[in-house]
Amino acid sequence: MCQLYFRTETSRPILHYQTDLALPQTDRFAIIDDDDTLTKLDKRLQAVANRIRASTHADVGSDHGYLLRWLLSRRQIRRGIAIENKQQPFQHSQSVLAGYDVDVRLADGLHGLFDGEADSLSICGMGGRSIVRILSDLPDRVPQALVLQPNRDVDLVRSWGLRSGYHLIDECIADQNWSHQILQFRRATSTTDPAYKGLDQEAALIFGPLLLKRFEPTLALRLQDERAYLNQFDKLGPKSSKRLAAINRIL
Repeated sequence: MCQLYFRTETSRPILHYQTDLALPQTDRFAIIDDDDTLTKLDKRLQAVANRIRASTHADVGSDHGYLLRWLLSRRQIRRGIAIENKQQPFQHSQSVLAGYDVDVRLADGLHGLFDGEADSLSICGMGGRSIVRILSDLPDRVPQALVLQPNRDVDLVRSWGLRSGYHLIDECIADQNWSHQILQFRRATSTTDPAYKGLDQEAALIFGPLLLKRFEPTLALRLQDERAYLNQFDKLGPKSSKRLAAINRIL
């Protein structure tokens, strides 16, 4: 288990390993957790977990620790890194993940991750602007595989992928209280993301290129409902006007 501290003159973390937790010397990757109350995920996080397979996975903003615990108990990852920037959720994750092969770190975003340390990364439950800030702050530390779940401004996250060389390889909607979009990216060598081929790019950034290509009945109903709602107003703000114009082009 480790906690990270930082000197102001450097962005590299200084790790101080604590010895308060004696981890067994056996293969901890083989741990299976039978406590369903602690490992059962909601629909949103289950959709995220279904898209993660890695040797070392980092989860930024893991205030509960349940995602990493679930991934380890199901053998979808071998090692986890939980990064929190606030003391209380940091301590919560430490408690939930005690006994697992996880480093729980107190740090701001990717400042808690070494270059090349993780194969994949998840950031869930934040606004799109916050997610983009974290990814853009230290781009050399962003792993090759990403699963991102922004609560709003999803188009900003897709735009980041386009300009940063990360292709969108899958996306879905998980309905839980409200609709959550889960985006899966992978670092690519080509600059053109095939997910957007043949689509209205502005509309695809807002509503999702792969979702539009599948165009399932539920998506059509969502768009129709949103159009009906927006059409009630005599005047719309710039963002709503842009969404309505995109919906009209799609439908």
